[in-house]
Amino acid sequence: MIEASEFDRTLGMELYATDSPGCGGRLRMRSEDFVVEEIGEDLSYEGGRYLVLEVEKVDWDTHHLVRDLSRQLKISQKRFGWAGTKDKNAVTRQRMSIASLDEKELDRITLPDVKIKVLGRSNRAVSLGDLIGNRFCVRIGEIDLDEDETARRLDGVTKEIEALGGLPNYFGVQRFGEVRPVTHLVGEALVRGDPEKAVLTYLALPFPDEPETTRLARSRLLDGKDFGRALREYPLRLRYERAMMSRLLEEEGDWAHSFDVLATNLKRLFVHAYQSLLFNMVLSRRMRSGLPLDRAVEGDVVCFSKGGLPDADKIQKVDSSNLEAVNRLAERGRAFVTLPLFGYGSEFAEGAPGEIERSVLDEVGVTFSDFRVLANPDLGSPGYRRPALLKFDPVWVVEEGGSALLKFDLPAGSYATVVLREYMKSEEGEEAPEIQAI
Repeated sequence: MIEASEFDRTLGMELYATDSPGCGGRLRMRSEDFVVEEIGEDLSYEGGRYLVLEVEKVDWDTHHLVRDLSRQLKISQKRFGWAGTKDKNAVTRQRMSIASLDEKELDRITLPDVKIKVLGRSNRAVSLGDLIGNRFCVRIGEIDLDEDETARRLDGVTKEIEALGGLPNYFGVQRFGEVRPVTHLVGEALVRGDPEKAVLTYLALPFPDEPETTRLARSRLLDGKDFGRALREYPLRLRYERAMMSRLLEEEGDWAHSFDVLATNLKRLFVHAYQSLLFNMVLSRRMRSGLPLDRAVEGDVVCFSKGGLPDADKIQKVDSSNLEAVNRLAERGRAFVTLPLFGYGSEFAEGAPGEIERSVLDEVGVTFSDFRVLANPDLGSPGYRRPALLKFDPVWVVEEGGSALLKFDLPAGSYATVVLREYMKSEEGEEAPEIQAI
């Protein structure tokens, strides 16, 4: 196994699963080079209170799009439903529903790079359970190899993925924030009982890839905690930060509840991101230990398939009495080893898998109960489990001019960047962004 880049290691992704050299190159040179389309459950459009849409958007974050749609339609964001958030710097197609909206009201929408197609009306909203997965079509550009060598490298990685039965199901960089990877740091501060640090990390921690004026405004807020001045200096596009600062001016010192101005699914991302970091750490340690990802050992906790996909709500502990039967199911794609996203309702696995899980929590110095976030329980999480292995079937084509096109389908909640990092393996690697301590 090859050690990952410094940046990946800061997010718990310590290893590559494949040993074959990567092709290098760059992603997202144009939005059209990263296309994502939802694979969803079929909905019946036989009428109902929910208007169901297919939305194609370019360079739009889902949360920002819903916010702006609600403003132009002059309705609450709570009337919108969607199955999953999508990459911002991409062309994405996803379904949305809007409760109690007449189709004619869509004429009010004048947002750039957004196309809306009406699918029909339904008796239920689009929700997370409707998302089966996502279909990706991604171009890697600026590959500094000839076409034959590019093909050899892509083929080498693909054959290793086939032999492994998939890849480690890491949480990708989007989970933590691509421009400002601080979401997990905010979550960690909340779990450790320091909501003030959590707020200041989210609002004020500057990162080098931001515009200089934004970095300076964040630095001044971090130094002086002057929210009135920050509201005058922060650009209007930082609407979530500005909303939180407005709340703090009204309720001085109520750090934990300043997150309440955010949408429910957004404010829960912080602790979830910290859980994701710890999951990645557990997964990396399991790989180092030599324990398999595609089959269980005694002490593991497995989940079973539902509709051909892992269902983490159906779990079972593995011991000597059922190990053989579980692994027969695993060979047939009907049982899957899981790892924990720690929460206040978690339990450790047994045996060697449990020792790895305990070692991670011991190292970071938090306990299950810390994930309740007593200062604001709405931010906490009971925890759940997630498959350790990401199963998929990649297809690739080498193009003229130093690029390659990869196509693959992933189950909901898995990340294309986790696949692409194995194929690219930039030899120089990425340096971790410098994080100023708070």
